[in-house]
Amino acid sequence: MTTAPAPSPAPPTPFTPALLLIDLQVDFSPSHPTSPDPPGTLAVPSAPAIIPPILRLLSLPFPLKLFSKDSHPPNHISFASNHPPPHNIPFTSFTRICNPSNPAETLLTRLWPPHCIRSTPGWEFISEIRDWLRAHPDEPTAVVEKGQHPDIETYSAFRDPFPPSPSHKPVTSDPPLEPLLRHHKITDVYVAGLAGDYCVKETVLHCAELGFRTWVVREGVASVDEGEKGWGEAKRRMGEAGARMVGIDGVEVGWIKALAAQRGDGEKESEDGMVEGDGD
Repeated sequence: MTTAPAPSPAPPTPFTPALLLIDLQVDFSPSHPTSPDPPGTLAVPSAPAIIPPILRLLSLPFPLKLFSKDSHPPNHISFASNHPPPHNIPFTSFTRICNPSNPAETLLTRLWPPHCIRSTPGWEFISEIRDWLRAHPDEPTAVVEKGQHPDIETYSAFRDPFPPSPSHKPVTSDPPLEPLLRHHKITDVYVAGLAGDYCVKETVLHCAELGFRTWVVREGVASVDEGEKGWGEAKRRMGEAGARMVGIDGVEVGWIKALAAQRGDGEKESEDGMVEGDGD
């Protein structure tokens, strides 16, 4: 006699999920055979592998689908070319950024090749995302830009790296992401995108800090450093913050799939009610 499988756990209550896709832009993706895009200036080597899982996530009935976008000016502080030699080597050199409200508060940040300069080809979404957005004009979507301040490196889609205080308004994304989620009464945020060890990690840390249940879809994330010091350390920090790593075929993503069936039942009940009402 076989034992019936245990039922999948139900989603938490309340449950209003959003999908947050981080920086799926041309400059973060290498050229590949199925894409018309040029190779990115700061390409994550494994970025093409996450496109099919990302498209699967986009096919699910999330009530809100959000896309973050690096949007730098040409004189951005993170560009190695904006610094004098010898400390201007991409990937190797570092610089310090200062809190605009407290210059004594500084953070060390890595220098990169110029990337995602606003209104350039590398700033655009990758072709697969551009195609999806064109094909789904009625989907509940929004684009959140970040990194516009020339003197601040902002990896997170929520805010700059300096914690807000009474004397410091964060150099936030535009539109600010947290109010957008609160407006839509979002309780759970599913995160995927680029790069896992930088912008995904920092976004997830802030998301969990703000009290949203935060789920990282592992198949939808690619990292600059896929090893233990990069993605491995990012996973450790996100887990310590309360975020959960989940699989695209796991129970937690299955909760989103179930929303379609629930909506179908609700629509059927509504239609049945209309028919009955018309017969009175």
